[in-house]
Amino acid sequence: MIRFGVRCLYVILFLAVAGLGVVSFYLGEFSKDLPDVARLQNYQPPVLTRLHANDGQLIAEYAINKRIFVPLHSIPKHVVESFVSAEDQYFYTHPGIDLQGIMRAAVTNFENLGSGKRLQGASTITQQVSKNFFLTNEVSYVRKLKEMILSFRLEKVYSKQKILELYLNEIYLGFGSYGVASAALEYFNKSLDELTVGEAAYLAALPKAPGNYHPTRRKKAAIERRDWVLNRMHEDGRITTEQMMAARQEELTVARRSEVSFVKADFFAEEVRRELLDRFGEKGLYEGGLTVKTTLDPKMQKLAQDSVIWGLRAYDRRHGWRGPVANMKPEGDWPGKNWAERFGKIADPIGLHEWKLAVVLRLTDQAAFIGFKDGTTGKIPLALMKWAGKYRTVDAKGRPPRVPADTLKLGDVVPVALVTEDRKGKAFPPDTYELHQIPEVQGGMVVMDPHTGRVLAMVGGYAEFSKDINEYNRATQAQRQPGSAFKPFVYLTALDNGCTPSTIVFDGPVVVDQGPGLPMWKPKNYGGKFYGPSTLRLGIEKSRNLMTVRLAQSVGMEKVAQTAKKFGVVDAMAPHLAMALGSAETTVVRMSRAYSMLVNGGKNVRITLFDRVTDRNGKTVFKHDNRPCEGCRPGPWNGQAVPQIPDTRAQLNDPRSVYQVVSMLQGVVQRGTGVTVASVGKPLAGKTGTTNDSLDAWFMGFSPDLVAGVWVCFDQPRTLGRREAGSRSAAPIFREFMKKALADKPATPFRIPKGVYLMKVDKITGRPPGDGGLVTGDGEYTGESGKLITELFKVGNDPYTPGCGTIGEMNGELAGESTPSGAGSTTPAAGGVY
Repeated sequence: MIRFGVRCLYVILFLAVAGLGVVSFYLGEFSKDLPDVARLQNYQPPVLTRLHANDGQLIAEYAINKRIFVPLHSIPKHVVESFVSAEDQYFYTHPGIDLQGIMRAAVTNFENLGSGKRLQGASTITQQVSKNFFLTNEVSYVRKLKEMILSFRLEKVYSKQKILELYLNEIYLGFGSYGVASAALEYFNKSLDELTVGEAAYLAALPKAPGNYHPTRRKKAAIERRDWVLNRMHEDGRITTEQMMAARQEELTVARRSEVSFVKADFFAEEVRRELLDRFGEKGLYEGGLTVKTTLDPKMQKLAQDSVIWGLRAYDRRHGWRGPVANMKPEGDWPGKNWAERFGKIADPIGLHEWKLAVVLRLTDQAAFIGFKDGTTGKIPLALMKWAGKYRTVDAKGRPPRVPADTLKLGDVVPVALVTEDRKGKAFPPDTYELHQIPEVQGGMVVMDPHTGRVLAMVGGYAEFSKDINEYNRATQAQRQPGSAFKPFVYLTALDNGCTPSTIVFDGPVVVDQGPGLPMWKPKNYGGKFYGPSTLRLGIEKSRNLMTVRLAQSVGMEKVAQTAKKFGVVDAMAPHLAMALGSAETTVVRMSRAYSMLVNGGKNVRITLFDRVTDRNGKTVFKHDNRPCEGCRPGPWNGQAVPQIPDTRAQLNDPRSVYQVVSMLQGVVQRGTGVTVASVGKPLAGKTGTTNDSLDAWFMGFSPDLVAGVWVCFDQPRTLGRREAGSRSAAPIFREFMKKALADKPATPFRIPKGVYLMKVDKITGRPPGDGGLVTGDGEYTGESGKLITELFKVGNDPYTPGCGTIGEMNGELAGESTPSGAGSTTPAAGGVY
């Protein structure tokens, strides 16, 4: 019997040793292919990139996974403890695996054999880190064994604090958020230190299955799971009874990150994203955790957006009612009981903005009664749809409706806006709405600091930016002709080549031989009239096409093309006379840069959308302003002189010629084609632009420290209408923007360079008083007007200097051109600085 017992003991020992050998063998085999856990020592998780406005407000975030990395010491204690209690209450004492938990899971899995239920794993926080960083989500005993081995290794290499930090920044918690910091923002729109105990407990309830505890779709289950976490925290001694009871009474209220949290500038943000992608690559943009300080000014952006929307709506109203968004095709007893349900299936169109979609339920002679998707109702009085005469053609609009049925039909789906009072302040009854229409016309706008090239605001179209639906940025991507907005660069070229603002150019018919087989080119002034001998100043103020063509012919189109390239309007302009009238295609942002270099005195500036980019560690990886600044970090202030930062901008042009152009563009606003802008009441200058058949309408303008470019058009080129010049379609948008942008700014005058002086000249002849008149094309003599203006001249280039002389012979002949005899007016016109 003793011998039998000894033999059994030997057998048991042999089996144990063999078993250990087998286990050791398999553990060794499993371990061969396992990754090295030491690589997490310098682990940098993919972190989202954030774009900030110039005042720090958030514009956009870019990431494959929404993650904000937060060091453990910056995560509040109650947040950490909620996850430990919920996921691994013995975390601080176990070696990487929880043996008791494993035994419970094993028993449960044995009982569920054949049931089809998912295997339980009793994973500790360390095991979850092992799985998330090194393994797949495969449900198997092999993967579980690998997970355990890795967990033992993790515990030997890293502290509990490091493992917790990895876990809390890596775990997926639903709503597209990775890590607790991102989840706090996505669920509650809060930073971690703002979370209540109840909110922290809810987040800790999510790791196992976020979808099972959705805060709105499965709210009851979510609250039960949150309360279970609170109970565990109380059992573990991590919160008091009072804290637990108070947290259980909290309402589970989701506050998704609202639009208010972001500055609305999607077209601008997309331009920044594209540039970051080019500069840092896809991995750097979406995983690098970049912090981008952009140039965007939120106030300017809002003003620009509002001004463009206002201007395009005003244009659209001038041309009449095109019809409803849709019609619900009423049948039988309209509207019936389920009209709101049917209406709710109609998607809101792009471009609705602050308006609401309504359906016409009933019509009377005085009002249209409307309903909304939530079942509420209102009415549109006839007076608030009087603008909606039927669109006939771009130049013809029907008469105002006499009854609502002239414009609307039952079932029509239309945009409306709530109104509370009329223009005189008289109150409307409650639930009164005005009829509106989403414009077809489009536009773009860029606002820029002329001294730095920093883009302060950008509007890419009427509707909101929408990926794959409305991502065409008309401010940067639309290549269109600038028309007369290009003329200042023709005049600048002439001023660089000896002309003065008083130089006389003949405004009369022009016929240009374009070569064999081509028709004669016969440009015309807007309106078709001729005005005879006129000063350069008047030519640009009144936007005379024929004077501009003669001027370009005189100085040479090759020189004009060089000026266009130098100022960045276009990279390569064909030296054809037609180009002098702005037929070379460009963009709003390029024109804005070109005008910036006019107002800043001819200094070169680079367009920039962001000032600085830092990486996840706060190191600067890009800086727009790289000027040296000795003494900018001198330590304590001891009364030393303020450091002087050098101006490293290249001087592209004679600042005197540039200022002469600026002075003449002031005249455009004061009494020329841009006079509608004068009501702003601040020193402003600018130029209208209208292309052939009014396909494009422009206004490029500026104050001494702010440039704004506006362009109005249709995406598929077609006429805006014969009366829709830049002065009517685009200039009012600029005016409305500048009124508000400069409202609290002093009336700063334009800066005058050295080397210029003012002289009194006759407004008709452009010559000093007593210096004689002009002989017109038919031999008649036009004397002085007797009215003097103050004109701007360069030192050494005044009316007595030959300069570029009179351009265009008074008998109509001009080199390379022929002018029909006897055509046009012979009465000189005038302009100037009064």
